[in-house]
Amino acid sequence: MKLISQKNLLSTLLFSSLLISLNSGCRIFRGRDYYPENVPEIPYDSEYDYENDQVAEELPMGEYHPSHTIINDIISTTLEVSFDWEHQYMPGKATITFRPHFYPTDSLTLDAKGFDIYKVEMVGPNITKSINPPTGNKPLTYVYDSSQLHIFLDKTYTRNDLYTIYIEYKAKPNERKTEGSAAITDAKGLYFINPKGEEPNKPKQIWTQGETESNSAWFPTIDKPNMKTIIKISMTVDTQYVTLSNGYMVNSVNNKNGTRTDHWKMDLPIAPYLVMMAVGNFKIVHDKWRNMPVDYYVEPEYEQYAKEIFGRTPEMIECYSKLLGVDYAWPKYSQIVVRDFVSGAMENTTAVVHYDALNQTHREMIDGNNDDIICHELFHHWFGDLVTCESWSNISLNESFADYAEALWAEYKNGKDAHDLQVNNDKNTYLMATAGSPVPLIRYHYNSQEDVFDANSYQRGGCVLNMLRNYVGDDAFFKSLNVYLTENKFGIGEVHTLRMAFEKVTGEDLNWFFNEYYLSPGHPVVNINYTYSDESNAEFVTIEQTQDTTTGTPVFRLPIDVDVYSGGETKRYRVVMNKAKQTFSFPAYTKPDLINVDATKSILWEKTDNKSDSEFVFQFKHAPLLMDRYEAVEHFENEQDLDEASRLSLIAALNDKFWYIRKSTVEMIAMDDEKTIAQVKPILIDLLKTDPKPQVRSAVLNKLNSLNDTDLINSITEITAMDSSYDVLGTTITILKENFREKAYSLAASLKNEKSGDLMYSLADVLAAKGNADDYSWFEQNLNSAGFYEMFSLLTAMKTYLVNTNSETRLKGVDLLSSIALNDSKSLWVKLSASGVLSQIKNELELKRTENRTLDNDIQYIQKKLDEINEKQPTDFQINSEK
Repeated sequence: MKLISQKNLLSTLLFSSLLISLNSGCRIFRGRDYYPENVPEIPYDSEYDYENDQVAEELPMGEYHPSHTIINDIISTTLEVSFDWEHQYMPGKATITFRPHFYPTDSLTLDAKGFDIYKVEMVGPNITKSINPPTGNKPLTYVYDSSQLHIFLDKTYTRNDLYTIYIEYKAKPNERKTEGSAAITDAKGLYFINPKGEEPNKPKQIWTQGETESNSAWFPTIDKPNMKTIIKISMTVDTQYVTLSNGYMVNSVNNKNGTRTDHWKMDLPIAPYLVMMAVGNFKIVHDKWRNMPVDYYVEPEYEQYAKEIFGRTPEMIECYSKLLGVDYAWPKYSQIVVRDFVSGAMENTTAVVHYDALNQTHREMIDGNNDDIICHELFHHWFGDLVTCESWSNISLNESFADYAEALWAEYKNGKDAHDLQVNNDKNTYLMATAGSPVPLIRYHYNSQEDVFDANSYQRGGCVLNMLRNYVGDDAFFKSLNVYLTENKFGIGEVHTLRMAFEKVTGEDLNWFFNEYYLSPGHPVVNINYTYSDESNAEFVTIEQTQDTTTGTPVFRLPIDVDVYSGGETKRYRVVMNKAKQTFSFPAYTKPDLINVDATKSILWEKTDNKSDSEFVFQFKHAPLLMDRYEAVEHFENEQDLDEASRLSLIAALNDKFWYIRKSTVEMIAMDDEKTIAQVKPILIDLLKTDPKPQVRSAVLNKLNSLNDTDLINSITEITAMDSSYDVLGTTITILKENFREKAYSLAASLKNEKSGDLMYSLADVLAAKGNADDYSWFEQNLNSAGFYEMFSLLTAMKTYLVNTNSETRLKGVDLLSSIALNDSKSLWVKLSASGVLSQIKNELELKRTENRTLDNDIQYIQKKLDEINEKQPTDFQINSEK
């Protein structure tokens, strides 16, 4: 499961504000910087304090959640389904074979959410080792509470017996009340998109989303991650539609009534939450890896771009197969892009679902591809699908690996700097998301299993894996992953399974690492100081851990690689910190040019590194890693009075080999004196014209705009208005709006036919501010076709547009918003947001009414629509239009 991508952060923030308004070849880097041979270890002044290795007492943060107790194992599941588009129902027949796990049992409990149950029968003859009962199905007694189906079997079965249950039912997902999470915004399991064809710019589709335990909303099962089943699904659909499911299509049969039945089979065991179906008008673009089918399912208009979007997938499969020493284990690999998906993507085994941000043209991909999402879901086919976490408490065993896979792919494809950038982004995401609320990586206490899908399980987990890789070394790291995967193939794992795999390979007791980084909350916060002693001929480095340890965060044991730069040579030491405050000495006959603590930049910590300006200048020029240079640039930004060497280093960073340093330097450099402006301005203009990265060009635009030189802005926007990048065009429009509003509107109006989610935000902002009635069709078309996350920014712009436009256009827009709020096929959050926008429009018009009494009729009309909406919406979510 992929969390919402950072590119949709704006939409997410806008969404939050709307809700508030309702109540108002695989060459992985293996250089010497990881593990040089014969690294001397500096002794420290005390024995290791094992008390710091004890798992901190966990504070009560919800109910304790053990793994599911297994009474019956699922052997196989066979489903026959069809679809009632009009009512958004799914008639189904399930034939499921079980075996008692160990103890004899005379009952069975299945998860089955929101069904109408018609039959529950024992299928005969039963398959046992000892008897051969008569043929024919036998009705069974059951109790159903709309969430679980409790079945009384016809006798007691032992672990030597197989028995098969047949269930006829109807799934009604839209009639269930569900809750989502940060990763998954809804939990209905089965979704009908535009089922009645009422939205003209949106295709009719059906798709499923199972994680965490939502697949039991469309087929009966034991919906737990420590359960596995082989699966067969027969889908009957209109002949115009394409289907996709797990595994491979066995056959397809045309029926006499204009329908077709597709038979899909996955004959390797998978967890129930990884089962999927999809139906719709898709084009299938074929690819392959080692003669295995690799297919891309896209809407017809994106067929020509499918290989540009997904075409690196076979290379990714090869990369990960070689890196892990475990070949991709499944019979095929398919990816499908659907509308209104409730998350970024989902790793259903052999049939990954992506949200519609992956519907991209060539021009959109100039600003970047979605390889991070694609490789994330692919890596789950080892970590999550091949070996599945035994409980949601252990979800980081799935998600941290998929998260770190993004860095591994970046490293393979674009080098070590790209890897380190991804890890640093993960670190920052984790620190921002969890500030003040540390929790263990493996969480047994939570209120809902949805709570564990967060930056702690994903990004923090990825950073911890990077630390572990650095500690044990590349060979041991990937060999340990190989052991974990091969010894638990098609099974389950938990945190100690992973630990024991690493211990088996390294021969080291790693309880200290797993206790602190997996089973304890928080991370180290350190202050680093340096003192050179001529008398001792040594540099003393004092490191103090200052994190709050009163809430369960421990004092961490920290193996730290330290590089000492002196006399034109570099020597690496490894020290081990095991106290809250320790001082380490490094031999040096003269003061070193630089002591680089955490030379591999792999430790997940917050640090205050009290080096001098000259030491940061040296670090920028001589230390080898991306984060060495970035830390120096960041230091220069925070300095009030830069010395000349620091200032020149900062300027030099504008031409760094890696784009992120260039972009960051552009953003950080202070253009507040004539000397700097004179030196930097020509460099920026050159970057604007020549830098290959759109993100750098956009940053330059914003920096030049900060000079408040309208002549300069006018001339540079003439250049950028012709840029191929939508990112740069969007920035150009925004800057023009601040300085030349009519010019901004003219450029925005000329780009209305362009299809780009990123550009759309800037266009909507400018068009809304103008309020031109001729632009109504643009808002209408985009609101009718927008994806889930795009919708919220569009709704915010629509509010501004309808306040600024004329009455006739305003009332058309009010009708459109009302139809969205009353559309049962829309997400509840979209409907509520549309209602909230109507309420905001009414409130803003009321403020204007004192100057324009002609607004009375419009205000009354909006109130009428709000009343109609409130009659249909749940009471808890009704709009208070009196505020």
